[in-house]
Amino acid sequence: MYKVRVQNPCSCFFKSGLSESEEFDTKDKAKQEAEYMMNVMKSTFCNKHEFTLSEQFGDFTIFIKPRS
Repeated sequence: MYKVRVQNPCSCFFKSGLSESEEFDTKDKAKQEAEYMMNVMKSTFCNKHEFTLSEQFGDFTIFIKPRS
């Protein structure tokens, strides 16, 4: 199983209906979902945060941090 996780979700994330953690059968499906989530966050959230995507051992983590 391959996972997509979100670290430090903000209020926009909770309002979006996106899931903090999901599991997929293939690495490609997990990567597609992580990239989709990143696009949603970058285009619809309040722009008070930055989003970065990290891959480790086939699992993807989206980090949400306040803009400097």
